[in-house]
Amino acid sequence: MPKALVVADEADERLWTTAVRSLRVDLVVAAGDLPFAYLEFLAGMLDVPCVFVPGNHDPDLSGFTRYGGLSMKDGFPVEWPGPAGGINADGRIVDVAGLRIAGLGGSIRYRDGPNQWTQRQQARRARRLERRFRWRKWRDGNGIDILLTHSPPRRLGDREDPPHQGFTCLHRTIDTLRPQWLLHGHIHPHGEPVPDRVAGGTRIRNVVGYQVMEFPR
Repeated sequence: MPKALVVADEADERLWTTAVRSLRVDLVVAAGDLPFAYLEFLAGMLDVPCVFVPGNHDPDLSGFTRYGGLSMKDGFPVEWPGPAGGINADGRIVDVAGLRIAGLGGSIRYRDGPNQWTQRQQARRARRLERRFRWRKWRDGNGIDILLTHSPPRRLGDREDPPHQGFTCLHRTIDTLRPQWLLHGHIHPHGEPVPDRVAGGTRIRNVVGYQVMEFPR
Protein backbone atom coordinates (compact mmCIF):
# COMPACT_ATOMS: atom_id res chain seq x y z
CA MET A 1 0.00 0.00 0.00
CA PRO A 2 2.07 3.00 -1.20
CA LYS A 3 2.00 6.06 1.04
CA ALA A 4 2.62 9.60 -0.21
CA LEU A 5 3.20 13.05 1.19
CA VAL A 6 0.81 15.12 -0.92
CA VAL A 7 1.42 18.88 -1.14
CA ALA A 8 0.15 21.90 -3.06
CA ASP A 9 0.17 25.72 -3.09
CA GLU A 10 1.14 26.44 0.53
CA ALA A 11 4.58 25.55 1.88
CA ASP A 12 4.30 24.44 5.49
CA GLU A 13 7.16 25.61 7.69
CA ARG A 14 6.73 22.52 9.88
CA LEU A 15 7.83 20.38 6.96
CA TRP A 16 10.74 22.61 5.97
CA THR A 17 12.87 21.14 8.77
CA THR A 18 14.63 17.85 9.43
CA ALA A 19 11.52 16.82 11.40
CA VAL A 20 9.97 15.82 8.08
CA ARG A 21 12.11 12.67 8.26
CA SER A 22 9.63 11.29 10.77
CA LEU A 23 7.12 10.81 7.95
CA ARG A 24 7.32 7.33 6.49
CA VAL A 25 6.28 7.72 2.86
CA ASP A 26 7.20 6.22 -0.50
CA LEU A 27 6.98 9.38 -2.60
CA VAL A 28 6.11 13.07 -2.66
CA VAL A 29 3.17 14.12 -4.87
CA ALA A 30 2.87 17.84 -5.62
CA ALA A 31 -0.08 19.56 -7.31
CA GLY A 32 1.64 22.83 -8.18
CA ASP A 33 2.44 26.36 -7.03
CA LEU A 34 5.14 25.45 -4.53
CA PRO A 35 8.77 26.62 -4.46
CA PHE A 36 10.85 24.05 -6.27
CA ALA A 37 13.44 24.33 -3.50
CA TYR A 38 10.72 23.12 -1.11
CA LEU A 39 10.01 20.07 -3.26
CA GLU A 40 13.73 19.34 -3.55
CA PHE A 41 14.08 19.58 0.23
CA LEU A 42 11.15 17.24 0.90
CA ALA A 43 12.29 14.61 -1.59
CA GLY A 44 15.88 14.86 -0.36
CA MET A 45 15.08 14.62 3.34
CA LEU A 46 12.68 11.73 2.77
CA ASP A 47 14.92 10.10 0.14
CA VAL A 48 11.94 9.38 -2.12
CA PRO A 49 10.89 10.38 -5.65
CA CYS A 50 8.86 13.54 -6.25
CA VAL A 51 6.11 13.61 -8.90
CA PHE A 52 4.58 16.99 -9.68
CA VAL A 53 2.56 19.08 -12.10
CA PRO A 54 3.16 22.82 -12.52
CA GLY A 55 0.71 25.43 -11.32
CA ASN A 56 -0.05 28.83 -12.78
CA HIS A 57 2.59 30.51 -10.59
CA ASP A 58 5.34 28.08 -11.62
CA PRO A 59 7.83 28.74 -14.45
CA ASP A 60 7.40 27.34 -17.92
CA LEU A 61 8.80 23.79 -18.05
CA SER A 62 7.66 22.94 -21.58
CA GLY A 63 10.11 21.95 -24.29
CA PHE A 64 12.73 20.37 -22.04
CA THR A 65 14.03 16.86 -22.71
CA ARG A 66 16.57 14.61 -21.02
CA TYR A 67 19.43 13.10 -23.02
CA GLY A 68 22.42 11.29 -21.56
CA GLY A 69 21.79 12.81 -18.15
CA LEU A 70 21.63 16.34 -19.57
CA SER A 71 18.67 18.68 -19.75
CA MET A 72 18.13 19.86 -23.33
CA LYS A 73 16.00 22.51 -24.99
CA ASP A 74 16.01 23.32 -28.71
CA GLY A 75 18.94 20.97 -29.12
CA PHE A 76 21.21 22.68 -26.59
CA PRO A 77 22.17 21.74 -23.02
CA VAL A 78 20.44 24.01 -20.52
CA GLU A 79 19.77 24.05 -16.82
CA TRP A 80 16.30 22.69 -16.10
CA PRO A 81 14.33 25.22 -14.03
CA GLY A 82 12.26 22.51 -12.32
CA PRO A 83 13.03 20.77 -9.03
CA ALA A 84 16.21 18.72 -9.16
CA GLY A 85 15.30 15.07 -9.60
CA GLY A 86 11.59 15.86 -9.85
CA ILE A 87 9.35 13.98 -12.29
CA ASN A 88 7.14 16.34 -14.26
CA ALA A 89 3.90 14.42 -14.95
CA ASP A 90 2.21 17.24 -16.89
CA GLY A 91 0.61 15.65 -19.94
CA ARG A 92 2.26 12.33 -19.12
CA ILE A 93 1.62 9.01 -17.42
CA VAL A 94 4.35 7.91 -15.02
CA ASP A 95 4.86 4.81 -12.87
CA VAL A 96 6.45 5.67 -9.52
CA ALA A 97 6.59 3.76 -6.21
CA GLY A 98 3.99 1.25 -7.36
CA LEU A 99 1.50 3.92 -8.48
CA ARG A 100 0.46 4.96 -11.97
CA ILE A 101 -0.03 8.72 -12.07
CA ALA A 102 -1.45 10.79 -14.92
CA GLY A 103 -0.82 14.53 -14.81
CA LEU A 104 -2.42 17.68 -16.19
CA GLY A 105 -1.08 20.92 -14.76
CA GLY A 106 -1.99 24.57 -15.10
CA SER A 107 -5.01 26.75 -14.49
CA ILE A 108 -7.61 28.56 -16.55
CA ARG A 109 -6.11 31.45 -18.51
CA TYR A 110 -6.85 34.72 -16.77
CA ARG A 111 -3.76 36.77 -17.67
CA ASP A 112 -0.49 36.40 -19.58
CA GLY A 113 1.88 33.85 -18.15
CA PRO A 114 2.97 30.19 -18.33
CA ASN A 115 0.85 27.18 -17.36
CA GLN A 116 -2.44 28.91 -18.12
CA TRP A 117 -4.87 27.49 -20.65
CA THR A 118 -8.20 28.32 -22.18
CA GLN A 119 -10.89 25.67 -21.86
CA ARG A 120 -10.22 24.66 -25.47
CA GLN A 121 -6.45 24.46 -25.05
CA GLN A 122 -6.71 22.32 -21.93
CA ALA A 123 -9.25 20.08 -23.68
CA ARG A 124 -6.70 19.41 -26.43
CA ARG A 125 -4.04 18.61 -23.83
CA ALA A 126 -6.47 16.34 -22.02
CA ARG A 127 -7.28 14.43 -25.22
CA ARG A 128 -3.57 13.76 -25.78
CA LEU A 129 -3.30 12.45 -22.23
CA GLU A 130 -6.32 10.21 -22.78
CA ARG A 131 -4.74 8.77 -25.94
CA ARG A 132 -1.57 7.99 -24.01
CA PHE A 133 -3.66 6.28 -21.37
CA ARG A 134 -5.46 4.08 -23.91
CA TRP A 135 -2.14 2.98 -25.40
CA ARG A 136 -0.66 2.18 -21.97
CA LYS A 137 -3.84 0.38 -20.93
CA TRP A 138 -3.77 -1.68 -24.13
CA ARG A 139 -0.08 -2.50 -23.59
CA ASP A 140 -0.17 -3.68 -19.97
CA GLY A 141 -3.79 -3.59 -18.78
CA ASN A 142 -3.08 -1.31 -15.81
CA GLY A 143 -5.34 1.57 -14.84
CA ILE A 144 -4.63 4.96 -13.30
CA ASP A 145 -4.28 5.32 -9.56
CA ILE A 146 -4.02 9.12 -9.41
CA LEU A 147 -5.00 11.89 -11.81
CA LEU A 148 -2.83 14.76 -10.59
CA THR A 149 -4.00 18.24 -11.63
CA HIS A 150 -3.44 21.78 -10.46
CA SER A 151 -7.01 22.95 -11.06
CA PRO A 152 -10.15 20.97 -10.20
CA PRO A 153 -12.90 19.96 -12.61
CA ARG A 154 -15.49 22.64 -13.30
CA ARG A 155 -18.11 22.79 -10.53
CA LEU A 156 -16.38 20.11 -8.46
CA GLY A 157 -14.47 22.19 -5.94
CA ASP A 158 -13.68 25.27 -8.03
CA ARG A 159 -14.82 28.88 -7.60
CA GLU A 160 -16.78 31.31 -9.75
CA ASP A 161 -14.17 34.09 -9.95
CA PRO A 162 -12.31 33.90 -13.30
CA PRO A 163 -8.86 32.81 -11.98
CA HIS A 164 -10.30 29.90 -9.99
CA GLN A 165 -12.75 28.31 -12.37
CA GLY A 166 -12.03 24.65 -13.04
CA PHE A 167 -11.67 22.82 -16.35
CA THR A 168 -14.76 21.34 -17.99
CA CYS A 169 -12.68 18.78 -19.92
CA LEU A 170 -11.65 17.03 -16.71
CA HIS A 171 -15.10 15.44 -16.48
CA ARG A 172 -14.40 13.56 -19.70
CA THR A 173 -10.87 12.74 -18.60
CA ILE A 174 -12.20 11.22 -15.37
CA ASP A 175 -14.69 9.15 -17.37
CA THR A 176 -11.90 7.92 -19.65
CA LEU A 177 -9.12 7.27 -17.14
CA ARG A 178 -11.33 6.25 -14.19
CA PRO A 179 -8.64 7.00 -11.60
CA GLN A 180 -9.13 6.11 -7.98
CA TRP A 181 -8.23 9.68 -7.02
CA LEU A 182 -8.07 13.12 -8.57
CA LEU A 183 -5.79 15.31 -6.45
CA HIS A 184 -5.70 19.06 -7.10
CA GLY A 185 -4.57 22.35 -5.61
CA HIS A 186 -5.21 25.96 -6.72
CA ILE A 187 -8.29 26.51 -4.51
CA HIS A 188 -7.18 27.84 -1.12
CA PRO A 189 -9.61 26.80 1.64
CA HIS A 190 -8.46 29.58 4.04
CA GLY A 191 -9.22 27.37 7.02
CA GLU A 192 -12.62 26.13 5.85
CA PRO A 193 -13.24 22.36 5.74
CA VAL A 194 -13.21 21.00 2.20
CA PRO A 195 -15.11 17.75 1.71
CA ASP A 196 -14.05 15.29 -0.95
CA ARG A 197 -16.15 15.24 -4.10
CA VAL A 198 -17.02 12.10 -6.06
CA ALA A 199 -17.39 11.67 -9.82
CA GLY A 200 -18.26 8.13 -10.86
CA GLY A 201 -15.80 5.97 -8.98
CA THR A 202 -13.22 8.76 -8.59
CA ARG A 203 -12.73 10.63 -5.33
CA ILE A 204 -11.66 14.26 -5.80
CA ARG A 205 -9.59 15.90 -3.08
CA ASN A 206 -8.25 19.43 -2.60
CA VAL A 207 -4.72 18.92 -1.25
CA VAL A 208 -3.66 22.54 -0.64
CA GLY A 209 -1.19 22.47 2.24
CA TYR A 210 -0.09 18.91 2.96
CA GLN A 211 -1.40 15.54 4.00
CA VAL A 212 -0.20 11.96 4.10
CA MET A 213 -2.31 9.56 2.04
CA GLU A 214 -2.31 5.80 1.49
CA PHE A 215 -3.29 4.36 -1.86
CA PRO A 216 -4.55 0.77 -1.80
CA ARG A 217 -3.90 -1.00 -5.09
